[in-house]
Amino acid sequence: MSALRFSDTVSAKLADDILVVTIDNPPVNALSADVRAGLMVALDRAEVDKAVTAIILTGAGSTFIGGADIREFGKPPVEPTLPQLVARIEDFAKPIAAAINGVALGGGLEVALACHRRLASPDAKIGMPEVKLGIVPGAGGTQRLPRLIGTAAAVELIANGRVIPAGEAQRLGILDDLSDGALIEDSITAIRHAAMPSLRRTGTLPVPPETSESIDKAATEAMRKARGQRAPAEAIRLVRLAATTSLADALAEERRTFVELRDGEEAAALRHVFFAERAAGKVEGLEKVSPRGIETVGIVGTGLMGSGIAAAALNAGYRVIGVEQTPEGADKGRERIAGLLDKSVQSGRLDAAGREEHLARLTVSADAEELAQADLVVEAVFDDLAVKTALFQRLDGIIRADAILATNTSYLDPNVIAAATAHPERIVGLHFFSPANIMRLLEVVNCKRTAPDVLASALAFAKRLGKLPIVCGVTEGFIGNRIFSAYRREAEFMLEDGALPQEIDAALEAYGFPMGLFAVYDMAGLEIAWARRKRQAATRDPAARYVVIADRLCEAGRFGQKVGRGWYAYSQGRRSVDPEVTAKIEAARKEKGVTPRGFTTDEIVARLLRAMGDEGKALLSEHVAARPGDIDLVMINGYGFPAHKGGPMFAAGHR
Repeated sequence: MSALRFSDTVSAKLADDILVVTIDNPPVNALSADVRAGLMVALDRAEVDKAVTAIILTGAGSTFIGGADIREFGKPPVEPTLPQLVARIEDFAKPIAAAINGVALGGGLEVALACHRRLASPDAKIGMPEVKLGIVPGAGGTQRLPRLIGTAAAVELIANGRVIPAGEAQRLGILDDLSDGALIEDSITAIRHAAMPSLRRTGTLPVPPETSESIDKAATEAMRKARGQRAPAEAIRLVRLAATTSLADALAEERRTFVELRDGEEAAALRHVFFAERAAGKVEGLEKVSPRGIETVGIVGTGLMGSGIAAAALNAGYRVIGVEQTPEGADKGRERIAGLLDKSVQSGRLDAAGREEHLARLTVSADAEELAQADLVVEAVFDDLAVKTALFQRLDGIIRADAILATNTSYLDPNVIAAATAHPERIVGLHFFSPANIMRLLEVVNCKRTAPDVLASALAFAKRLGKLPIVCGVTEGFIGNRIFSAYRREAEFMLEDGALPQEIDAALEAYGFPMGLFAVYDMAGLEIAWARRKRQAATRDPAARYVVIADRLCEAGRFGQKVGRGWYAYSQGRRSVDPEVTAKIEAARKEKGVTPRGFTTDEIVARLLRAMGDEGKALLSEHVAARPGDIDLVMINGYGFPAHKGGPMFAAGHR
């Protein structure tokens, strides 16, 4: 029988008496209005066609249904709505099976839960990540999922927005079976066994009994991770309703909550972040530029940063050549990289065979001539202009003319480094964040003379590493560290004016930061910033306000957690307020004749947000950052700014 067309995105073929309905809405088979309407028409046809005894629902390509259509975000709903479609599927008189051929997320999983059977390919991914957009499932997900897997497991999945592999989904009870490869054929066989009297309608199932302790534990852990976000709390509340409220009443409450959250500021902030990530990958002028091929990556310096970059490159499938100054240094560098791979094995991200395969692609040597094989060389040496410039001049005589050189500097001017080399057009900045094998953010610095294909190559490299690349221009500290410096400076002004470190940190944590500013300092170590301040002392504007409190702490040997004292005291790993720090702050105020005053939590947050926002505006006016969203992404992914607040530029527009 020829293909049946129900809409632009939904078609079907009849396999004997089974109607195989396929959603084809690239790139992710999103549940657009056309998809929903097409599925309704397909159901209409199957309902009246006596030749059809059952339906298989699947997706074209490698995706079942990726979720809602982002083009409909913020717009009035178009009928049929997703809840209407889901209800129609579950109540359908003929058996319907979901053949999950790839990703089934959000509304896609809600559609699958309404089907009477669910089979999946072994590589399928299942989840309800709605909380990551500040909302909850709005088409029965909070009510049908606990009926299949229990309340505690549903809380854990929905409130955390976790996406799980098909094997785990089957063990939990979301999937009835996994296919050995012939997914449609296996689904047809399965649906033939789902005879009319035994249709399993998920919404009619009782919620499995379990202890309140297990449910409370899952809820407590989810709320700990939520850090003040509203959507996870609402998700937990709705999942609990499944065991105590009728399906109809609970679905109505779920939809009411969904709409309320969808129209709220947290959801608006998270949508902003979502769209900012999509925009970040689009760089003006590179639309038709092809990246150079990169298969071998050289890394000069295999300390903490270099070993992390090496591990990330190995995980991405690159061959890696690490270079150190001495054979002993090379041996230690290899040990550090192998140690990071060992941690990946321990965490389950890598198996033993994968570790060996990774190490087979790794060379660490004291011979810089090895870098002649590299397509891209990243320096991760001491952040000193003379050191980095001398290194790049030496590499000019070693690496191929078509190879790319990248500097990982945090504060130095890469244009100065590039100008001292034979081929400045092949120089680009790759500012990794530590630990480089884990942190997602990567600032890609477009230098004054960086060639377009070099910039395109750096972006392709970053994406293959699984990083979020943000392109920026040259300025001291680039986007992130420059805003962080303004943020830190304002916090220190407030210290001098009357606030205390613990008050500022508490205000930031209440706002949603995972850790307060001064606690972060202690974790990173105070001596690094101190050394930089001392280098800058000779050129500092004597008329500019300067706070000496951090310097006084360093002069007293208070370098942070590693020595047991910094802005706080640390006893047996526990942070506590130290009266000695308070005394040093009071002494500094007295020296300047400052009469301290109190600060409210709201005032602390407002001043810090204003400092970040003002610096962000300056970066935009100087064309260092291309978009406000790029700044927000840097601060969220590199500095702990809470995503559900949208970033400092989003927050500046909503104050």
